[in-house]
Amino acid sequence: MEAIDLVFVVLFGLLWGSFLNVVIYRLPAGKSLLRPRSSCPRCGVPIKPYDNVPVLSYLWLGGRCRSCRKRIPLVYPLVELLTVGCLLILYLTFGLTLHFLACALFVTSLIVLGFIDFFHQVLPDAVTLPGLGLAVLYSFFRPDLNWIQALLGAAVGGGSILLIIGLYYLVRRREGMGLGDVTMMFLVGAFLGWRLAVLTLILAALSGALVGLVLMVAKKKSLQQALPFGSFLAPAAFASLLWGDRLVAWYVSLYRR
Repeated sequence: MEAIDLVFVVLFGLLWGSFLNVVIYRLPAGKSLLRPRSSCPRCGVPIKPYDNVPVLSYLWLGGRCRSCRKRIPLVYPLVELLTVGCLLILYLTFGLTLHFLACALFVTSLIVLGFIDFFHQVLPDAVTLPGLGLAVLYSFFRPDLNWIQALLGAAVGGGSILLIIGLYYLVRRREGMGLGDVTMMFLVGAFLGWRLAVLTLILAALSGALVGLVLMVAKKKSLQQALPFGSFLAPAAFASLLWGDRLVAWYVSLYRR
C-alpha cells in the first residue's frame, strides 16, 4: 500500500505542478486559469496533449517548442519537480492524512506566491486571502493549533511586516515592502502559529540578506536593489512547517543550561 501511495503522490504532484505553472503564468496577467487551452507563449500555437505531459514533454522536446523551436523556460519543469519533491517530503512526514492534504495546499500556495513574486514582484490577494480563510477554518479541525492561536499567528505575522513597513518609512521616507507581504504573512501565521511565523520572518530575513550581499559582491548591485521578499518567505515557511518546532526548541534549550 505504501508503494501505491508513493506513486499516487508523485503522479498527483506532477499534475498539480503543471496546474501551478498555469497559475503562475496567468494569474498576474489577469487571465482565466481554465480557458483557453495551454499554448506556446512565443508563437501562440496550442500545445498538443502529448506535448503537455509534466517534465517528460520538456525532455523529449529537448526543451523547445515543437512549432517555433523557441526554448521552453526551465521554470516549467522546475515547478513540477519542486511540487513533487515538496509533496513527497510532506507525505513521508505526515502520511496520507488530513494534515497532509492541508499542508500540501499550504505549501503549493507558497510555491505559487514565491514564483509570482520572483517574476512580477507581486503577491496576489487571490491566493493569500482565500488561503488565510482556509487556514483559519482548518484550525477548527486540528489538534495542534486552535482558532485563537491561528488568529494570533496571523496578527503576529502580518503585524510584524506592518511594523517593519512603518519603521522603514519613518526612517527612509519611502516604502520598503508591499502590502502583499503582509497578507502572505497573515496566511503563514494563521497556518503555523505565532512562534513559527516569527521564525519564518527570521529565516527569510537572514536568507534575503545573504543573497543581497552575494548579489552586491558578484554583480556590483547596490543594497538598495529591491529583492522580492515573498520569494524568501516561501521557503522559510516551508522549513518552519517541517523543522520549526525543533529549531525553536533547540534555541530555547540554549538558555536553560
